Amino acid sequence: MIFRDSATMLRRNLRHMQRYPSLTVMLAGMPVIFLLLFVYVFGGTLGAGLGGGPGGRAGYLGYVVPGILMMTIALAVTGTAVTVSMDMTEGIVARFRTMAIARASVLTGHVLGSVIQTFIGLAFVLAVAIAIGFRPHTGPLGWLGVVGVLAMTSFALTWLAVALGLVARTVEEASNTPAPLILLPFLGSGFVPTDSMPAGLRQFAEYQPFTPVIESLRALLTGSPIGGHLVAAALWCAALALIGFLWSQRLYARDPAR
Repeated sequence: MIFRDSATMLRRNLRHMQRYPSLTVMLAGMPVIFLLLFVYVFGGTLGAGLGGGPGGRAGYLGYVVPGILMMTIALAVTGTAVTVSMDMTEGIVARFRTMAIARASVLTGHVLGSVIQTFIGLAFVLAVAIAIGFRPHTGPLGWLGVVGVLAMTSFALTWLAVALGLVARTVEEASNTPAPLILLPFLGSGFVPTDSMPAGLRQFAEYQPFTPVIESLRALLTGSPIGGHLVAAALWCAALALIGFLWSQRLYARDPAR
């Protein structure tokens, strides 16, 4: 029953995406703006400081793409928090509670729909990056690894965003609560190497959850050794997904429709 009801809720969210494509365009458009800004405005200077590789703007483009992909996910889950909060404040959840449907299916539909929307944005951002000169050096297994890392990261952060949407009292608050997720790529290795940062910030950047994900993507896209980053990324994603799932289920079970 839960699979059938989750599929129904997924169709509901996909229809919302079709009716309001501007949200998907906006969530994908912002990372593209940051990509063009950092590559064409700051890329020459920042690329020269990377050391090794081609350097310059072309070298920085290859370096910054994983960070932009993480920003794309963070922006997409912000939209999830907003849509969850809208459901809670507009009364539709109260109607769902009176129906003979699995209660978990409402949130599961949001998560699955958001992951699909996120991948649409990721594909668009990656296409733009390739159009302006990004050339990944990876094979089929590497691309499979990239998709896997992006999928587990999207899944984990989406469950966390669902909880943030449930805990927010208003839609406006829900649009702001996931904001720290958007900043984490800047406070990690997304845009500059962590060893270029001052001591305190460097330790935070090296051990925060986004850095191993970014380094895993960078290694997979460039065909370089991945080291222990993939294991660290998987552990962080598992922990965030579990926290988000348990937190959101608890909030949804006790919080009446607002």
